[in-house]
Amino acid sequence: MDTIQIKDKQFTVSIKAHDIQREVIRVANEINRDLEGKNPLFLSVLNGSFMFTSDLMKHITIPCEVSFVKLASYQGVASTGTIKEVIGLNEDIAGRTVVIVEDIVDTGLTMQRLVESLGTRHPESIHIASLLVKPDKLKVDLDIQYIAMNIPNDFIVGYGLDYDGFGRNYPDIYTVVE
Repeated sequence: MDTIQIKDKQFTVSIKAHDIQREVIRVANEINRDLEGKNPLFLSVLNGSFMFTSDLMKHITIPCEVSFVKLASYQGVASTGTIKEVIGLNEDIAGRTVVIVEDIVDTGLTMQRLVESLGTRHPESIHIASLLVKPDKLKVDLDIQYIAMNIPNDFIVGYGLDYDGFGRNYPDIYTVVE
């Protein structure tokens, strides 16, 4: 499908599934190389990163663990930039190599707060792997070591990303048609 309708908005395909998969494999290979011997804990940030995490983990060949967290930081459809709570982190990360797996980083404020919050638990290191980054929208200086793709500041859905809860199920990524 080249165009889809979700609620009151129309979207057109902007990144095909095969292009996403190629970049996911590239990121996995970089992580395998860089974190060999580290036994990293991958922390997948729900809900949006579930597809990216699933596909990424299929190509991670080093010993590792995966867990899922949810951040309480949103009001409606906008981020407050303040994390109220990291829900679901039951693992002791002291002395561990942690890889945060995120679907998209736009302003970077929520990611910055998450890194700070995790830092209070004394991990050995924290790495960020993001499917998508909007470099023109970043408001903070983040060290995102693993970026599958940089994208423009467009409203997108698909491959885990949603519009008001809908559209996460599509294998391609779609951009809103204005």
